[in-house]
Amino acid sequence: MTRFIDDLAGAIYDFFKFIFTSICYLIAGMLIVGVPLYLIALVFNMLQ
Repeated sequence: MTRFIDDLAGAIYDFFKFIFTSICYLIAGMLIVGVPLYLIALVFNMLQ
């Protein structure tokens, strides 16, 4: 029974670790793409 609980806890831990890692990569990608695009749009807005 304790082995089952240990495996279940490990599976839950892996699932939440995967979700957290995915969210971190999503936020990092949005920052890497979004900030330069915002700055480029700001420069073109100033040139107008």
